[in-house]
Amino acid sequence: MDHPGWTASRRTVLRGTAGAVGVGALAAHTTTQATAESGESMLVGRGISDATGEIAECGLMGYGRVDQQAAGLHQRLRARSFIVVDEATSERVVLTVADSPLMFDSVHKAVVRRLRERYGDLYTEQNVLLTATHTHSGPGGYSHHFLYNATTLGFHEKTFTAVTDGIVESIERAHADLAPSTLVLTHGELHGASVNRSRDAFDLNTDDIRQFFPDAIDPQTSLLRVERKGEPIGAINWFPTHGTSMCGDNRLVSADNKGYAAYRWEREVLGADYLAGHPDDFVAAFAQTNAGDMSPNLDLTPGTTPEDFGETRAHGNRQFDAAARQLTQSGTPLVGGVDSRLVYVNLSDVRVRPEFTGDGQEHSTSKPVVGASMAAGSMEDGPAFPGFNEGENPFWNAVSDGVLFTVSPELADAQAPKDCVAPLGEMNRIYPWVQEKVPVQLVRIGQLYLIGIPGEVTIGAGYRLRRTVADIVGADVTDVLVAGYSNAYIHYVTTPEEYDSQQYEGGSTLYGRWELPALQQVSAALATAMRDGEQLPLGPVPPDHSDKQLALQPPIIVDAPQIGHGFGDVLTEPNESYRAGETVVIVFSGAHPGNALHRNGTHLEVQRDSGSRWSRVHDDGDWATKLHWARDGVAASTITITWDVPGDVEPGTYRVLYRGEAKTLTGAITPIGGTSRTFTVTR
Repeated sequence: MDHPGWTASRRTVLRGTAGAVGVGALAAHTTTQATAESGESMLVGRGISDATGEIAECGLMGYGRVDQQAAGLHQRLRARSFIVVDEATSERVVLTVADSPLMFDSVHKAVVRRLRERYGDLYTEQNVLLTATHTHSGPGGYSHHFLYNATTLGFHEKTFTAVTDGIVESIERAHADLAPSTLVLTHGELHGASVNRSRDAFDLNTDDIRQFFPDAIDPQTSLLRVERKGEPIGAINWFPTHGTSMCGDNRLVSADNKGYAAYRWEREVLGADYLAGHPDDFVAAFAQTNAGDMSPNLDLTPGTTPEDFGETRAHGNRQFDAAARQLTQSGTPLVGGVDSRLVYVNLSDVRVRPEFTGDGQEHSTSKPVVGASMAAGSMEDGPAFPGFNEGENPFWNAVSDGVLFTVSPELADAQAPKDCVAPLGEMNRIYPWVQEKVPVQLVRIGQLYLIGIPGEVTIGAGYRLRRTVADIVGADVTDVLVAGYSNAYIHYVTTPEEYDSQQYEGGSTLYGRWELPALQQVSAALATAMRDGEQLPLGPVPPDHSDKQLALQPPIIVDAPQIGHGFGDVLTEPNESYRAGETVVIVFSGAHPGNALHRNGTHLEVQRDSGSRWSRVHDDGDWATKLHWARDGVAASTITITWDVPGDVEPGTYRVLYRGEAKTLTGAITPIGGTSRTFTVTR
């Protein structure tokens, strides 16, 4: 595949990108730039780094399936960070979008601690917002709460380290990149990229919500673009759709649709080389908003593999196209500086005032409880445990009414009509299963407000949060976004009306029917404090559970090649020639990929003979390659590398390299590798 790179000016390339998806005249961009440059100056920095964890024998997180163990790599996961500094006040905020299934308090704590060690009080809990894209094909096991490590056989230190290292490095690069910049905010609409997977629940909402979302989806796509000297150098896009284009039968680590959208812009269009050390010429982050009930599976049926690869690419392209269309549109130059607030709240014990409950009464949240419909999973994206249903579960209803609610009427007030399966609050007394003291954050960048919620917020719940903040700060509701999946994880957030139907999202609203009103109350306090220039107490900081982790995954004992072979031997050579559109398949005698993650590196290279040297064309972060790992007997491994030859391939002579590490009986890790025979490629 030929990449345009930066052979033309960056502006020309980016404008050509926008034009290719339907944006015509550039006059709007020029006008916006002139307007923005007359406003207040901000310093903006961008950074990107590899945050890929273990790609073999680590449970993939999202579908809650014990059998979904990683067995290779399709696309690397990356962390993309932006820092915005108000030069007038030196106030700053950090926005990080990580290609991760979820964001956990364990990661937020570790990242903030490391930033403080390096930069002092420049970066704290208050101004660092970490959010996940919610891919369901990323390795898990990096939480300090057991519910999320149960399907990954406990805590995985290597994945935790990879995620935190990648995020910290991306922020460090953004810090080093700080320079005078202009920020411009645009909004558009994107249809055909999401569907409401719980329409029955959504239809129970009040008229204001149903009228704001007449199609039961949130089509708003928002783009914050960064410009220097009239040239775009980065962008953050917000659009709500689940990271479930890759289905639950997939076993390859994948960044899913949002990760592909970012890769599409950075690599396929602009030719970024992620292995170059500082691939920061243009950073494109695709973040989530209120995606709780938004599915990319438009037919409301879980995908199948390998067809899901095509669906992932198609949905990623839709988001990329919508964002690129906004690149040259006139928008709102962001002025007025930056600000941030964060508080911790014990979500198990919030007294919610009548103005937020909707019924004129005061209510309370309760200890977290799993509902039967949560155990069922989302039937439209990926069912979980058999024997459970979305909606009615008569057996568990009898347990709830006859046992749990009888023992605790307070629990009934907070949790009914949920059919309760697991009282996680009580289980927390013995071991940390889920987080109860959680962060809620509000970040302002000029006229843009981001509500950092540590959960999966439905569009109805998102609207109420956005409206709560907008009314207090005097903003347009379109300029207030929910930054879901941020800083920690509490499962779902539904409106009380949606909660009553007990679909998957309602069953996953752990703290009961009044969870959203409680979060509205906290968000209102944050917005009021920000508007009035006041600070708030940090609140009950959650405990550090890093010393309580269980690691149940059997370790890698030893690697050995197949009998009669050495490490790196080619067990299946490529054909002598291929044409564009065909797939190259090569099998190596390899070792367990968990011995070394090759973060900021690669397990493979597709190389072309350039005459005087072999040039890298693709690596293991590219869409066109896949690495499949399989155990062969007791200690041997096969590494199958495939390369889908692109349609625009440059004809010539090619070969494929494999790089790995093998573990000896003494525990030493030894580099290994192999090279295929050469083959020709034609169009």
